[in-house]
Amino acid sequence: MNVTYPTALVLEAIASGSHHGFDIMDVTGLPSGSVYPILRRLEHESFVRARWEKHEIAQREGRPPRRYYEIERAGIAWLEPARRRFRLLAEAVARPRRLKPARAEG
Repeated sequence: MNVTYPTALVLEAIASGSHHGFDIMDVTGLPSGSVYPILRRLEHESFVRARWEKHEIAQREGRPPRRYYEIERAGIAWLEPARRRFRLLAEAVARPRRLKPARAEG
């Protein structure tokens, strides 16, 4: 898989505790048209695994069920060189909401 900043940013967000699409969009500042294709690729590559929440929970909260993502070993292994390449990656996800993707270094 190609090491791109948006892909690394999404994976870092998941590793940092954002587990569903809207949370990932909030912490990364990336639009849904970027986040969801990245999530599908990450799942296809077995870097993350996804599961649907129980319908009862979503129904009780009056919303559609969410798909939750968790990082896998392969994702952690891929994230390490991405962190070196994009040294501010973890800081970007830790900042307040609505980030703008930074330019890659190196």
